[in-house]
Amino acid sequence: FSTLGYFFPVFGEGNTPAAIVCASVLLWLLHFLVLRGIKEAAFINTITTIAKMVPLVLFIVIAAIAFKMDVFTSDFWGAGNTELGSVMDQVRNMMLVTVWVFIGIEGASIFSARAEKRSDVGKATVIGFVGVLLLLVLVNVLSQGIMAQAELAGLKNPSMAGVLEHVVGPWGAQLISIGLIVSLAGALLSWTLLCAEILFASARDHTMPEFLRKENVNHVPANALWLSNGLIQLFLIITLFNSSTYLSLLYLATSMILVPYFWSSAYGVLLAVRGETYENAGGERNKDLLIALISSIYAIWLVYAAGIQYLLLSALLYAPGAILFAKAKRELGQPVFTGVEKIIFVAVLIGAAIAAYGLYDGFLSL
Repeated sequence: FSTLGYFFPVFGEGNTPAAIVCASVLLWLLHFLVLRGIKEAAFINTITTIAKMVPLVLFIVIAAIAFKMDVFTSDFWGAGNTELGSVMDQVRNMMLVTVWVFIGIEGASIFSARAEKRSDVGKATVIGFVGVLLLLVLVNVLSQGIMAQAELAGLKNPSMAGVLEHVVGPWGAQLISIGLIVSLAGALLSWTLLCAEILFASARDHTMPEFLRKENVNHVPANALWLSNGLIQLFLIITLFNSSTYLSLLYLATSMILVPYFWSSAYGVLLAVRGETYENAGGERNKDLLIALISSIYAIWLVYAAGIQYLLLSALLYAPGAILFAKAKRELGQPVFTGVEKIIFVAVLIGAAIAAYGLYDGFLSL
């Protein structure tokens, strides 16, 4: 709705009362659309994906034609702007934004249980990763050859609109804005499906309560969908009463995914070291161990790059999840936490307590 603010000032930066009300209406329209069936929702998502590619491809073509090497090479390392810091500082500060772009790339594996052919899961992941990587590099590199860094930094969201407007005039900004609106509508639908599926898959694995496994007559995880969209609605309301910027919420969301990324890669290391699941594929073990080790080290560095503030705020949001986890374990008649899990749980509680006090005292903010 911050993009709609380009056409309708009443939506402002996306956190005005009008924007929150309209966002809430859109959320629940998509909610009931998904309840009608995942296949129907996926079909609409396919249409929006195709529609949003048109302005992206057009931007890349126009930007490539307008690209100027002298603009691109001017102050290439950013030494002229002391606020940017060293090259390594610039890389570290960009990492959360970069990770944000790739969040959801694991979506194909999450929906693997619904795939007709398991081989399609790997193909979808690779195609998605390569496609997003190409778009990320092309859009950023070409933009640097059209406008100077200081000019790009001063652009409002969506910055692509400002770049295209600089080249072709107002119609370029309008085209990108319309494309972004379609893109975000499709992305919201995708994330609505993904969030519910994560809870549903966790419930099937007995790490979430049994009630989240319930599907309606259309084979949609209805309870998981109600819970996830209810939480989204809560954060929309929080946004209304909070001055958080888009980047602040982006950093928080990205920081929250970093911890699961780390534990996933660390578990990959554990499986490879123990040789579990490699009974019939011993040749893959060393390769997977190397990949998992690199992933774990990279994930640790990302957590460092994110900073302690967002890690503590993540802990505050993780802590309530322990209630659902405990309920799931009680349903199985198992102890809630093992020895290692107790240590992790205590660490999360300590982080959550510090974050809660920080928000109260003012040394932390969303």
